Amino acid sequence: MQKIRLGISSCLLGEKVRYDGGHKLDRFLTETLGKYVEYLGVCPEVECGMGVPREAMRLEGAPGSYRLVTVKTGRDLTGQMLNWANERVRELDGENLCGFIFKGGSPSSGMERVKVYEGNHPARRIGTGLFASVFMKHFPLLPVEDDGRLNDPILRENFIERLFVFKRWREMLENGEKLNGLIRFHARHKLLIMAHSPGHLRLLGKLLAEAKGRELNSVFAQYGKLLMEALKLKATVKKNTNVLQHMMGYFKKQLSGPDKLELIEVIGHYHNGVIPLIVPNTLIGHYARKYGRQYLQEQYYLSPHPLELRLRSHV
Repeated sequence: MQKIRLGISSCLLGEKVRYDGGHKLDRFLTETLGKYVEYLGVCPEVECGMGVPREAMRLEGAPGSYRLVTVKTGRDLTGQMLNWANERVRELDGENLCGFIFKGGSPSSGMERVKVYEGNHPARRIGTGLFASVFMKHFPLLPVEDDGRLNDPILRENFIERLFVFKRWREMLENGEKLNGLIRFHARHKLLIMAHSPGHLRLLGKLLAEAKGRELNSVFAQYGKLLMEALKLKATVKKNTNVLQHMMGYFKKQLSGPDKLELIEVIGHYHNGVIPLIVPNTLIGHYARKYGRQYLQEQYYLSPHPLELRLRSHV
């Protein structure tokens, strides 16, 4: 797999583009995740014509009509930012992005809970940065996160998992796969989807079962929408436990009594928060190879992203 093409707020790459001339270098993103992704840095303020350093800005107004206003002089830069943002997202159509990492809290790039000021009332964290809002509306299927939320191990694992799924999805489309290719894609992602949303798994299965004779582009579009919608939902301990128990059923005739008890115990320890998900994952992967369970060996649930990222050692 080629590196994943990923948009990112430029300051997170260490570029000195913030209002005060500083940066917000994130070493996990640049040094760890950076081994697997190719970043495209975007700084809305600089790219839309604002200098460095510059006067600090904030969002003002009521929901649905936020204005981007400078803090000291009260200059309204909303039009300048939105005109640039709408043009920039059209340019980004040609960049083959698989996602975007925004700078949390930014009035231009924050994806959620950005401070909004209205009159003399205290600021409320209810806003979305102007560029982030335009981007997410233009690319509704792309995985997006902000740097602050990525400090949460569960959100981090979820986001990076979605990046790799979306990359595989895009490669399948680029290869011109037909219905059989989509069915193979679904088969390898079944347990991954189950861990996020059993309901969506049923909908996707029904879509494929009824796909013969339907217009293929429509089937692919509907599948992609449901897939990314499912993966946005958190894979909880309860749902992961259900998947682990489901996989254990594939070995009920092969495992000896002690081995079966050990696997049950390991899954129970994960369920109770004693050990991380990587432990039962590794044990089941071992049994899948030992007993030649090809279906399980091909499941992306067991290896959704590079082991070196150690994401499942923390969930």
